[in-house]
Amino acid sequence: MQPQEVMNNLQFSLTCFQRTISVFTEEDSTFTPEEEMMSVAQQIAHVGQTAKWFCDATMKGAFDLDFEAHAREISSCTSVTSAKETLVDAFHQVITAIQEVDEAWLAEKMPPGPILGGAPRYAVLMSIEEHAAHHRGSLAVYARLLGKVPPMPYGDM
Repeated sequence: MQPQEVMNNLQFSLTCFQRTISVFTEEDSTFTPEEEMMSVAQQIAHVGQTAKWFCDATMKGAFDLDFEAHAREISSCTSVTSAKETLVDAFHQVITAIQEVDEAWLAEKMPPGPILGGAPRYAVLMSIEEHAAHHRGSLAVYARLLGKVPPMPYGDM
């Protein structure tokens, strides 16, 4: 897989995600359907955090498996505006990192491990798309629960 292809896919994923979350206002930041679930702002920040997590793992060859620390990091996020900035910054950091690699590097296998062990590096990076799509769907449900209609992620492109 070519680096440009990975970057294009990630940019498209970000664009689709941004369309879905465009309906949220600052007043929606702390909404959560149930007490133990992530809020709107936390889910958005989590997608950015996880994009960087996948990228860092790809670059370092190992995943940081301290999930409690990751959860603590986003638990204080109470602003949709801040979370959206975190998201965009994270995707741009990933895309910038990919600009520095080549096709051969992307094809190299990750070391054995519990998450994508033995998978090519590009597959790890492409997992960012899958993770974002998962949370895009959750946030579309959150929007509906708030009485909002998220735009079709692929419309008007």
